Amino acid sequence: MGIELQSVTKAYDKNEQPVLHDVNAEIQDGELFVIVGPSGCGKSTLLRMIAGIIPITSGRLLINNQVMNAVPPKDRQLSMVFQSYALYPFLTVADNVAFGLRARKMPAEEIEQRVNDALNMVNLTAFRDRKPRELSGGQRQRVALARAIASDSKICLMDEPLSNLDAQLRVRMRAEIRELQRKLGLTLIYVTHDQTEAMTMADHVMVLNDHHVQQIDTPLDIYNHPANHFVAQFFGTPQINLLTATTMSSKATRELQVAEGFQVTLERPITVGTYTVGIRPNQLVATPVAANEGNATVVNVEALGETTIIEAMADNGKALRIVQAGQVQLPLNQRIAVTVSGKVFIFDEHEQLIAEEGGATSDQFVSVH
Repeated sequence: MGIELQSVTKAYDKNEQPVLHDVNAEIQDGELFVIVGPSGCGKSTLLRMIAGIIPITSGRLLINNQVMNAVPPKDRQLSMVFQSYALYPFLTVADNVAFGLRARKMPAEEIEQRVNDALNMVNLTAFRDRKPRELSGGQRQRVALARAIASDSKICLMDEPLSNLDAQLRVRMRAEIRELQRKLGLTLIYVTHDQTEAMTMADHVMVLNDHHVQQIDTPLDIYNHPANHFVAQFFGTPQINLLTATTMSSKATRELQVAEGFQVTLERPITVGTYTVGIRPNQLVATPVAANEGNATVVNVEALGETTIIEAMADNGKALRIVQAGQVQLPLNQRIAVTVSGKVFIFDEHEQLIAEEGGATSDQFVSVH
């Protein structure tokens, strides 16, 4: 079942700024759609409006081409999985999964079949008679998933379902949720603050910040073509380097001087002004040089085995993040020459992307030398 948001706005007080402003999106039937953003951006509020828990102030919500604004939650044919799991501690695993079905007065035989099928899908059949306190965090989350599966809803809403789990378990549960979503053909809307979950799980991602949608696209297109400063910084670890650059002429020019000590050459002229150059850490190279040379100093090195993260301080006081393949040995306080080896982004004074290497969002193209 597809979902469409048409100019959806939420305001708790007409005299205050909306907590969500003019949200538009089309979520296709059977896709995993991730809503991502920092705390307080409105992502959980949006999920609750889709569920019908919070009313929409203005705009329209369509499910399967039917306007749902006034439809009660129980009639929207969807299920929800919460961060807190929302399990009844005094009920067994099987009874927790069956609770909603019994409330709907389904036949006992059908309830039993649905519970058995759902527990089998999440590998919890052997735990059906245990109480939640006897389960691990991952197993409790699987119970919540089984409850959603047993409801047989075609739309599932998940609100930060993995945030209480440790790192290794989050990785495993990401894969399990994605596998179940595909197997069941669910339309799944998944809220998270974790860009890694968005990158690894989603068909499409909505990025929210400051009460507005910043960008909607596939995970890789968001990473490769960020619409603005915020999106560029939010996606990618370590964060992108955002550096101030100015034109090197009093008229339209192809040369930009980056304050940190290197230049960017554009394939087409750019108007006179100050810009921001965005460079991913893996597009910078640190070369050791003599004490009186270079343009930065090493302040920290993080050896991760396959890669090395180098934190450096440019001569103008700006922190730089550099990622190099392999195990790079650099002592602290080593002087380095930082150069650009690949793609860069050019942002205007409004923090909007205007150009990038190998393609552009306007009539400007970038080539780095």
